[in-house]
Amino acid sequence: MIELGVNIDHVATVRQARRTHEPDPIVAAALAEQGGADGITFHLREDRRHIQDRDVELLMQTVTVKTNLELACADDVLAIALRVKPDWALLVPESREEVTTEGGLNVIADGGRIAAAIDRLKERDILTSLFVDPDVDQVAAAAKLGVDAVELHTGPYALAGHHSVASELDRLRSAGAVAVESGMRLHAGHGLNYINVRPVAKLPGMIELNIGHAIVSRAVMVGMKEAVAEMRRILDLCSP
Repeated sequence: MIELGVNIDHVATVRQARRTHEPDPIVAAALAEQGGADGITFHLREDRRHIQDRDVELLMQTVTVKTNLELACADDVLAIALRVKPDWALLVPESREEVTTEGGLNVIADGGRIAAAIDRLKERDILTSLFVDPDVDQVAAAAKLGVDAVELHTGPYALAGHHSVASELDRLRSAGAVAVESGMRLHAGHGLNYINVRPVAKLPGMIELNIGHAIVSRAVMVGMKEAVAEMRRILDLCSP
């Protein structure tokens, strides 16, 4: 069965637009669990544009499925991760100018800083994953750092025009094969929705998909529990 991680960041984005108390990402996480989520993903960004420190604390107290904390290799957020001990830490690049994460980590060029963060997380028995572009060299570099998983950046695939979808899917397939051969778990995420998710879910060795914006957008119309349940049904049909 493909595991579904539900990213609740955009629930917090709506809340922060008014700097008020609703909608509460803690409630969204509980409803996502009821809808069939296997994990809850949340990104504590350096600029705190959506998820806040308070959210992290409460999520760690209330989520009963696995927790997946996205963070940059920055001392302040890394210190929080080491203290609250999520099940997974997903290291991602960050730029304050971006609307959302625009690309994967450059593991080849920044391996030293990433390795240092991984070592600190592993000392606390936190499973580690790297968000990388579907590039075989980047995946191979991630494997050398001893991470437990890579999450392939599916943004280019999600944005591809009809003529380039196949080539982007091939990139994902090739990068995924390197991850599996290296003994890492294969995850993917970014830009996946109820239509384009199927080919990614069917990639050989795929274990987990992390999906946020599409589910939260659907939840505006049908509610969080039903939105997650709909995605859960799609992934169940894709499982071998």
